[in-house]
Amino acid sequence: MRHCYVLRVFTCEDNGGNHLGVITDSTGLDTASMQAIAADLAFSETVFIQWGADGPPAVRIFTPAAEMPFAGHPLVGAAWILGGIGPGTADRMTCGIGEIPFEVVGDRARVTAPMTVDVEMTAVGSSVAAAACLPDPVRSWWARMPIPYLVIEVADPSEVASATPDFAALLAGPSSEATYMFSRDGDQVTARFFAPALGVDEDPATGSAAAALAAVMAHEGEAVGALTVFQGAETGFPSAIDLTWADDVVHLGGTVRRDEVRWLEA
Repeated sequence: MRHCYVLRVFTCEDNGGNHLGVITDSTGLDTASMQAIAADLAFSETVFIQWGADGPPAVRIFTPAAEMPFAGHPLVGAAWILGGIGPGTADRMTCGIGEIPFEVVGDRARVTAPMTVDVEMTAVGSSVAAAACLPDPVRSWWARMPIPYLVIEVADPSEVASATPDFAALLAGPSSEATYMFSRDGDQVTARFFAPALGVDEDPATGSAAAALAAVMAHEGEAVGALTVFQGAETGFPSAIDLTWADDVVHLGGTVRRDEVRWLEA
């Protein structure tokens, strides 16, 4: 038996947020076992913390269908567990892209990650949007995180909210693992994220996609910036991500709530 913290990350005060499972004792679990647990829990992601004699704890991240090298809400949730619950001595962890510093203050956690520079504008957003019944993009980009994220900008937040995506079409298209649609109004962004190939049709809050957005903004000449990203209302779990970037790093933060602790027979 081992326990699993069930969190909601990037909440709007006490409401919404993206559910996350955090398993703090992964002793004896191989990759297949972790994937099976993540599929059974069926959250957008489940994280497994691995402890070593030297160095920071390592975090492995699984969607219901695949392991991810990097994802925002699992890292923020893991940071909150490590810094807020125990052991309280860690201020960094590692994941598939390297070392991730973090800080925890009360019910808020923030992680710092390297910002990708592998960004290019693409015309494929128009064909993906047309096939999947999404609004016609103003612009679109590929941002490799390292998984390629198709970032689609649309003209108005109402278009983001009213879209009714064809998930089968998204699954068959070139951005089946990560399609991020957003509209910006000053320092606020309304966004939605679709990842049917990863077993997550629509995600309530996606920190890695917010990091991709920061990389896109930097690519477009905004070297320093700060945004609040609102996501998830369409799934019934409204969420808010604090996003800042400068130079070669991006910061992802928000509030975390603990819902329960489950005991797993694994």
